[in-house]
Amino acid sequence: QVQLVESGGGLVQAGGSLRLSCVASGRTFSSFVMGWFRDAPGQEREFVAAISGGSDNIVYGDTVKGRFTSSRDNAKKTAYLQMNSLKPEDTAVYYCAAVQDEGWLNVRSFRIYDYWGQGTLVTVSS
Repeated sequence: QVQLVESGGGLVQAGGSLRLSCVASGRTFSSFVMGWFRDAPGQEREFVAAISGGSDNIVYGDTVKGRFTSSRDNAKKTAYLQMNSLKPEDTAVYYCAAVQDEGWLNVRSFRIYDYWGQGTLVTVSS
């Protein structure tokens, strides 16, 4: 079993930046795909980013590509989401998620992930 603890959310003005962190327990962090999703008010859960265990594959949702960067430090068992050029429409609760890295299929689907962080609120003001 894996526990994920998120931090880094907060209030920021449009155009600003935040970095989210997701710290994992367990011994096999490097073998997990780490995904990021967000729940915006009145909207369905949206895929944000995913990164493979060795960081050799990274994919982003269309709405954040070019602004957000997914990375990880396996020695620290931590995944990061650097968010730049934030917009009010980025306001959401952000979740990190983990699943065993058995391939690179369906990483955009929240249904494949087995473990989830508690969520952290990001609010972007106008």
